Amino acid sequence: MESRRLPLLDIENHAFWTGGSVGELAICRCQQCGHFVHPPSAACPVCASVDVEAETVSGRASVVSFSVNHQAWVAGQAVPFVLAMVELDEQAGLWVMSNIVGCEPSKVFIGQRVRVCFEAHDDVWLPMFIPEDVA
Repeated sequence: MESRRLPLLDIENHAFWTGGSVGELAICRCQQCGHFVHPPSAACPVCASVDVEAETVSGRASVVSFSVNHQAWVAGQAVPFVLAMVELDEQAGLWVMSNIVGCEPSKVFIGQRVRVCFEAHDDVWLPMFIPEDVA
């Protein structure tokens, strides 16, 4: 398995980075106005409420933008790899930056339907996305 720089877990991002242990993508959501908040935050950017809790989302998304990277940024990183911005189905503008895996980089396209999968590293489960048409 390739080397990765892992996030430091804190109270705000813990659910996002560990939900993969039970196969769930957890995104913060304001309990007052219902707005999803990502990256994780202690306050809602829409209504300023601090009543924000992680909720499980479908993990289904569309590719909004992507880059095919041909340079390894950490030792042991396989290239080429796809770094993408995906928009989760739950809310317009609810974007997650991640990797597209499970297909050749040349097969990724804007608008492509993807679903979450996870890569485990100790106590961190990195959300990745795989094309929906991949078994």
